[in-house]
Amino acid sequence: MNNLSYITKTPLLLLLLSLSLLSACTTTPTNLVPIQVDTVSQAKAWEMRGKLAVKTPKDSFSTNLYWLHTQTKSELKLTTMLGTTVLSLITEHGMTRLEVDGKTYEHHDAQQLLTRVTGWSIPVNALPLWITGQVSPDDEVSSFDKKNRPVSLFTPLERPPWRVEFLTWQHQSGAQVPRLLQLKRGDLRLKIQVNEWQALANSEQAPTTNHVRKNTPMNASTR
Repeated sequence: MNNLSYITKTPLLLLLLSLSLLSACTTTPTNLVPIQVDTVSQAKAWEMRGKLAVKTPKDSFSTNLYWLHTQTKSELKLTTMLGTTVLSLITEHGMTRLEVDGKTYEHHDAQQLLTRVTGWSIPVNALPLWITGQVSPDDEVSSFDKKNRPVSLFTPLERPPWRVEFLTWQHQSGAQVPRLLQLKRGDLRLKIQVNEWQALANSEQAPTTNHVRKNTPMNASTR
């Protein structure tokens, strides 16, 4: 069974009192600008805001989720409703830095680091594809809908495998992206709700047509 005791079995009040990481300042890098795309594969960088819900036979909780994903960097943050950062996971230049409970850990593999330190079996290496409705060559898609979007898939190379269901879809930044995903592995259930997904491009390489949006990029702080 997946061990989620680090977060789920720590009283929320004690966790909040012990945290030294605050989420008031995380913003999109200034060299990235919002753009419109026709398909998610055109977005070489993106950011999203949403919610993550975790459920096991003994525990359940939810948290706000922020993710900035580029070709060279991945920055994931989990925050409370008060805007306090519970967890920060940043991968850059081949190394991952995990900040949680005022402590910092580093490793070359984000998934291994997250599992070793927190016990979370969240598939952070695969999620950037699944969040955008894409699949990896190792994923096996069980079914597609009438628009040729994946309805469900599983990961045959993992034991036990992850099973992913794309429950609803939406238009964001001009493209079709999932709105609600459900992930299952053994007795672990994850639900990810994508509230905002924004395609990004380098400001020097962004299109000069009306595909470039004028809005301000989102940030990780609670609005």
